[in-house]
Amino acid sequence: MTARSNPAVRGGSFLSVAALVSAAVLVAMPREPLAAEFQNAAAISVQRATAERLERRRAVKAGRLQVPLPNTPDTTRIFTRLAVAGVQSGAPVMLRVFKAESELEVWVQKDGAYVPFAVYPICYWSGKIGPKLREGDRQAPEGFYTITAGQLHHGGRWRRSLDIGYPNVFDRVNGRTGSLILVHGGCDSVGCFAMTDAVNAELYDLVSAALRGGQEHVPVHVFPFRMTDANLAAHSNGAWKDFWADLKLGHDAFERTRRPPHVTVCGHRYRIADGKAGSAGEEVALCEADLETYGSVMAAARAAVKGELPPEETAAKQSIPCSMALPSCRRWVALRDRRDANGTVAVKQSSGRSRVR
Repeated sequence: MTARSNPAVRGGSFLSVAALVSAAVLVAMPREPLAAEFQNAAAISVQRATAERLERRRAVKAGRLQVPLPNTPDTTRIFTRLAVAGVQSGAPVMLRVFKAESELEVWVQKDGAYVPFAVYPICYWSGKIGPKLREGDRQAPEGFYTITAGQLHHGGRWRRSLDIGYPNVFDRVNGRTGSLILVHGGCDSVGCFAMTDAVNAELYDLVSAALRGGQEHVPVHVFPFRMTDANLAAHSNGAWKDFWADLKLGHDAFERTRRPPHVTVCGHRYRIADGKAGSAGEEVALCEADLETYGSVMAAARAAVKGELPPEETAAKQSIPCSMALPSCRRWVALRDRRDANGTVAVKQSSGRSRVR
């Protein structure tokens, strides 16, 4: 395993030597210039990463993208890499996404704690840093999600992909909408996280093996950027600073314990506690104080990860001419509901497919 493919040597606990040296130099700077330096450096970093991401998309469309992407682990030697890490296929796994850096980490459970396995470049994701708010905003989400066996996606264009579970209960109580946010191949997407086909196949195999091995919820934590104090300080005036501060609590709990944190939703915000010893991950649920008010939202979120509708929604949608267990049917319903809501019809691409994200 290369240093680049091993999360143990990267950001947060993953900071490069160069970054640490730069940080040491900045400590001596006065407070106001220091804040400005952080903001400028963060802006340059995000701009550079955005430019690279957009160039990869142009290369895909022009048929000139060179794969594997730089710093991609050797997907032809997955079992050797697993052996080197001291883990095996079928062990519980956890995914972490860092949007600004276009990176996806995989961690594998070993002796009751998670150890780093690989970092993969994300070929493309759409939008900007910040959460997804509504269907059709072309934005990739941020937050704490889980993948269950019912979210292994086999239909539509991406037949071996991972539905991360957006909208979760947090998104729902905050009025956020959308559907079918996937980790898939193809290097192009609107709202999803698109990988190269070889990386997508490896991710699907690792997650599906973990679920077959008994893991019920595979945690997927999506962050706007590496959750360092410097990055948070650089975005301290942004609209999402409080939301990102809550995400950092979950990030730091995992960094400290190497266990997925216990995440609940209370008062429209994430609440974080350390995960139990040996925990492989669990659903994001409402706190007890909010269950009476938002119990139906929790039921809808739980039904969604199984490809089902809660009873009250099923009764209201008897006219659906297909099974909601099918991804294609859920897309049809989403298109219909959007048409009913805004009086428009979905715009089809030249391929004949309609996109809903």
